Amino acid sequence: MPLGPLRASPLVEQATEALRGQITAGEWPVGAKLPGETTLATTLGVGRSTVREALRALAGAGMVQARQGAGVFVIATEPRRDWPDRLRQAAIIDVYEVRMILEVEAARLAAARRTEQDADALRAALEGRRATTGLGDAEFVAADIALHAAVVDAAHNPVLSGLFAEFLPVLRQRLLDLVEFLDLRAGAPDHGDAEHAALVDAVIAGDPDTAADVLRAELSRTLELLRSR
Repeated sequence: MPLGPLRASPLVEQATEALRGQITAGEWPVGAKLPGETTLATTLGVGRSTVREALRALAGAGMVQARQGAGVFVIATEPRRDWPDRLRQAAIIDVYEVRMILEVEAARLAAARRTEQDADALRAALEGRRATTGLGDAEFVAADIALHAAVVDAAHNPVLSGLFAEFLPVLRQRLLDLVEFLDLRAGAPDHGDAEHAALVDAVIAGDPDTAADVLRAELSRTLELLRSR
């Protein structure tokens, strides 16, 4: 579809969408140089400043790149998806694999670094998880995540805690799906209590290898169930 003048506002968003549509449609393939700002402004019926802002937006989306003295070139035909988008669209097995990689090492660090305050938080989280035995899946999942978050926090690595925090919204939904999909609490409302108790004990005891092994085994069992379905 050919470019044409834009009439309604906001113009920057419309210009961005129009240029993105041309790139996605293949009008300007990867490697192609876009027309100059003046040409685009005339075609779209907007000012050069609007075109400039639209090009910046496309650059931020990873679709175009300005080269000093050469112009603006197409580097991708689809906008780059950010991390939250990738997580939201990820398959449950992929989420669980990454969870295992992250949390097993977090448990190892937690056992080596935990403080008495961390130990108290872990005991409280374990009791909180046990208190959901007669409650619904949402409460159970929330308490389960709180325990795992307490383990990650006990590692005292702000980057690790930050990554886990970004992971939490998707992890919460995936766990709810998992509990329902695998019917994990059927006949065992306190599903995984022994394993979680062993994890807490190992972290509090300062035993990194046992903490990592216990958590790896627990997460691996669920992962294998997912792969077998």
